[in-house]
Amino acid sequence: MEFAYLTDPGKVRDHNEDSVIIVKNHNNEFLLAVADGMGGHKGGEIASSIAISHIGKCFREMGKLGSKEDAILWIKNVVSEANVLIYKYTEENPESAGMGTTIVMSLLTNDYLLFGNIGDSSGYVFKDSQIHKITTDHTLVNLLVKSGEITEEEAKDHPRKNVLMKALGATTTVEMDIFDVETDVDGIFLCSDGLTNMLDNDQISKVLSEDLSVEQMVNKLIIKANNRGGTDNISVAFLKKVGENSDN
Repeated sequence: MEFAYLTDPGKVRDHNEDSVIIVKNHNNEFLLAVADGMGGHKGGEIASSIAISHIGKCFREMGKLGSKEDAILWIKNVVSEANVLIYKYTEENPESAGMGTTIVMSLLTNDYLLFGNIGDSSGYVFKDSQIHKITTDHTLVNLLVKSGEITEEEAKDHPRKNVLMKALGATTTVEMDIFDVETDVDGIFLCSDGLTNMLDNDQISKVLSEDLSVEQMVNKLIIKANNRGGTDNISVAFLKKVGENSDN
């Protein structure tokens, strides 16, 4: 496996509210996660940092994930714990009221591949030189698209496209969507909407198909997003399979 991750403030925001991580445990299992924070008074960066730090720490401390059912339960528990930590921080720091974060994560073992998300940060598999979206955005416009009130084309420039219907830390409890995916993929790709608002799937896929190192790919995607305006913080995590017995 080869992997790389990077986060960038973009060209417009004066600070970065995203957090991103890729971790390999002692059992050669992988965790990838991206969080896109929101909220005033640096609340967003605190919320995303709490989520990623807690999830990463718990993964590192765990020997192995176990069965798929064990891993799904672990995802639900660790995300619930992160949600409580963010909510408690808000209660203890009233100036951070309203802060929260999206979270998209993926777990890869020899036996299964899982994705989970809350909010509008996205998870994809990379296969046959194309990215294929696995997660579903918890946004107002996505609800409107599903109900047939607006088209997917209209959703792209909708004035309320950034309105989230679900976020980590916004309420005392939260339910994460979990997706069970076949493991025969060429890679796993996670990103915040700072990337997908600037680049479409074909543009992202083209970079991931180039003869570059994963570090160069991730860096190139961020440069491209910034060249197109960089209107938001940009975070990318990419894990690429380089052979059945390969290891990073």
